[in-house]
Amino acid sequence: MKLNMRFPDGKPKALTFSYDDGVYQDLRLISIFNQYGLKGTFNLNSGSFGQMPGDRKSGRMTKEDVVSAYKDSGHEVAVHAFTHPHLEQLPNDQVTKEILADRENLEQLFHTIVRGGAYPFGSYSDEVVGILKNCGIRYFRTTASTEQFTIPIDWLRLPATCHHKNKRLMELAQEFVTDSPDLKEGWRREPWLFYVWGHSYEFDQNTEDNNWDLIERFAEFVSGKEDVWYATNIEIYDYVTAFRSLEISLSEKIIHNPTAHTIFFEYETEKHHINPGATVCFA
Repeated sequence: MKLNMRFPDGKPKALTFSYDDGVYQDLRLISIFNQYGLKGTFNLNSGSFGQMPGDRKSGRMTKEDVVSAYKDSGHEVAVHAFTHPHLEQLPNDQVTKEILADRENLEQLFHTIVRGGAYPFGSYSDEVVGILKNCGIRYFRTTASTEQFTIPIDWLRLPATCHHKNKRLMELAQEFVTDSPDLKEGWRREPWLFYVWGHSYEFDQNTEDNNWDLIERFAEFVSGKEDVWYATNIEIYDYVTAFRSLEISLSEKIIHNPTAHTIFFEYETEKHHINPGATVCFA
């Protein structure tokens, strides 16, 4: 195909993060993200918030601290199920309750529409995936890691590039920063997505690994790149979905954009964009 997606402003690469459980270590992680201009998604269990304000022994933030940490932070909040169960082990009506209760609580707390999330324990079934669709969920992250930068196909079985404790993290970062799909030929010019996931409490679990130092080094290394779009999970989902909604003639010379997004793309290796509702023609 002559057409390859590019991210906003024609960028060939995107970077995002996904962190679970709403723990107090997220505060430090958010500070690191903000320092380096990175963006991520935080998956919360609204039925498992901590009970004592400022009490960090339980690990999980209270409702008040959660609102203070994430609201208007520039980062996304998403579903992680109301009480963090193995969803595939529940009756279908309980799965629905877990997802909808969590979604509704988060929407009320943050005054936003919540459309994504992550599977507790990374476990799911085809039935759970079907229920997510009926609950208005658009993407849900698994715990699978590809160690690749491919754009997802199945957003409700969403894999990551890697966990932050992956031994190849900095090796992958080096490849992501120094190489580019713009340097490839043919289908290899498809855009890249580097997707990192984890739990921020893991940074405190093994001081020998010095994981806080690792994530800071990673953040500094990947930040500030002109060819990288730093975005939340839902921003990437919405943009990719909009690109895939383009209407293209059989000759691939006429392209119509029926979405509300300005879409950037390569056409035979030359960069173009198409405004919402517009049609472009190539001779």
